[in-house]
Amino acid sequence: MKLFIGSLPYNITESELSSLCEPFGEVVSVKLVVDHFSGRSKGFGFVEMANRSAGHRVMEELNGKEYNHRTLVCNEAKPQARKGRGRR
Repeated sequence: MKLFIGSLPYNITESELSSLCEPFGEVVSVKLVVDHFSGRSKGFGFVEMANRSAGHRVMEELNGKEYNHRTLVCNEAKPQARKGRGRR
């Protein structure tokens, strides 16, 4: 299950985000979204959990939780929309 986690501190690392979710189940992958030019985190990322039950536990435990003076937002990631300007 892929989760969106927002309102993250800008200085968080992928390993810290993974550690935040690991108590609730197996973390398959973590991807912080970073600004292309500055390399700085945009304050959100995606975590893929091994199964739906672990994903639901993460959402229940982290959504609305305060972390480093920020209130986290955690919900199921929506499928990525395709961009219209691809090769055909």
